[in-house]
Amino acid sequence: MRRVAFFSSTLAAAFFLTTASCQTENAPNPAQPGLKATPQARLFAQKTNDFSFDFLKRVNEQEKKDENIFVSPLSLHMALGMLLNGAAGQTGDEMKKAMHLDGVSLADANQTYEFLMQGLPTADPKVTTKLANSIWYRNGFSVEPSYFDATKKTFNAQISGEDFSNAAPVINKINQWASDNTNGRIKNVIQEIRNDHVLFLLNALYFKGDWKYPFDPQKTVDAPFKLASGSSKHVRLMTMTGGIRHAFRPTYGAFQLPYGNGTYSMTVLLPNENSSADALINNLNATEWAELQQSMKETKVAIGLPKFTLEYEAHLNDALSQMGMPTAFTDGANFTGISTKQGLKVSYVKQNTFVAVDEKGTEAAAVTSIGVEVTSMPPSLICDRPFVVLITEKETGSVLFMGKIMNPQTTVQ
Repeated sequence: MRRVAFFSSTLAAAFFLTTASCQTENAPNPAQPGLKATPQARLFAQKTNDFSFDFLKRVNEQEKKDENIFVSPLSLHMALGMLLNGAAGQTGDEMKKAMHLDGVSLADANQTYEFLMQGLPTADPKVTTKLANSIWYRNGFSVEPSYFDATKKTFNAQISGEDFSNAAPVINKINQWASDNTNGRIKNVIQEIRNDHVLFLLNALYFKGDWKYPFDPQKTVDAPFKLASGSSKHVRLMTMTGGIRHAFRPTYGAFQLPYGNGTYSMTVLLPNENSSADALINNLNATEWAELQQSMKETKVAIGLPKFTLEYEAHLNDALSQMGMPTAFTDGANFTGISTKQGLKVSYVKQNTFVAVDEKGTEAAAVTSIGVEVTSMPPSLICDRPFVVLITEKETGSVLFMGKIMNPQTTVQ
């Protein structure tokens, strides 16, 4: 896991897009339009909120303490959702557990994914939200037609068979797809295609929203920012005073800044002086998140938020294994829903992200890529060297015969 580039603060770790409203001083507060979630979609969101916080904790544990983090739970969950449609047996059960979809049928999950694919891009006409999915497979590799049908219907996935033996043009094509679907913000998600790679699943998420109440650039100041090491650096700190939804919890404070019509917002969580961002992340869960939403009130408060831009890349095999789906990465994986002709396992799960926050608003993008490869040949036990044999009786455990075969012969001496 590595950071590609950054400018700014650990506040990026606390960036969440949620439904909220906020009002600056003397600003109107019209009724908020937005996405009309079904009860099923709300239940899905409640269950997957814990997935989001678990995901952040796992990535944070693997990252250096002074590194920025910026991830997209939605992009990862949707990419895993495509993979889940091809999983069976223990592999599928583990994936559902890791994705916090216990008790949710695949049909219901797919219905919610379809709802999100259609609803999020139109939730706020003043905010640009794009979701795209694609599947790239090796020409000649047999994929179950039902898998293509499901991913086309649910995820509107673009499906393309390519000559993986001529890797360079295919890599360029996949990376161009990522760039096209993130407004050029993420351009390099695939670096190689190995001989055992047969399938790539990609999700792209792009977000661009202007603050409903923008910061005044004239009130942006140079200010010290205390680093985890104890040293300080100067940042460009955007400031605002107004009627803003905020709350003070026992170990942190929080405020929300809406975009566009207010359907989307940024929630910023600031640990107390005697706490830390790591401690804050470790204590976050869906229950605490829900309680925070309930405790937020819109009253006058002064806030400051550094401008920042960063790119981030995370390899997620270990994090997802720790979250409960280790089998998917082993030769014991069961992806017969994708192909019954060849054993498959997940080679890697990787996420690339970008975010820029300034006085005007926020631009953010993520691409989650999943590489799928054929499993290795089954383990072999070929008796081509001296071996031992035992003949036993099952019920009593009696050993009837034992022997060491040093020089097998096919004729009686």
